[in-house]
Amino acid sequence: MELAAAALHCELQRIAKTLSFMVDDHAVLVVAAGDAKIDNPKYKAQFGKKAKMLSPEEVETLVGHAVGGVCPFGVDEGVEVYLDVSLKRFETVFPACGSSDSAIELTIPELEGCSGYLKWVDVCKVY
Repeated sequence: MELAAAALHCELQRIAKTLSFMVDDHAVLVVAAGDAKIDNPKYKAQFGKKAKMLSPEEVETLVGHAVGGVCPFGVDEGVEVYLDVSLKRFETVFPACGSSDSAIELTIPELEGCSGYLKWVDVCKVY
């Protein structure tokens, strides 16, 4: 993420990282600010289980993007997308666009519109 922030001339926290998890039998994506980390108690309260990140192979198979380029749009059918409140402090953020060397600057309403997100969640802590 540091390289992405440097290439985009933006603060690390404005990189919208897309984290991939397995919940029950389907992939779940949580888009969070670059300086946020999953807070396990909050995650468990939201999803009813401990956070289990997908392996790189599972990400590509279940989500449709390789690690480093995972984004909240253009994902495989059945993938649920959630936006973490850590993003709400910015006017614009930079999610990846499906590859490790692509990103796009989006306003929060634009991110909501193109991600097909289910809802906003509070599952991270910011450092």
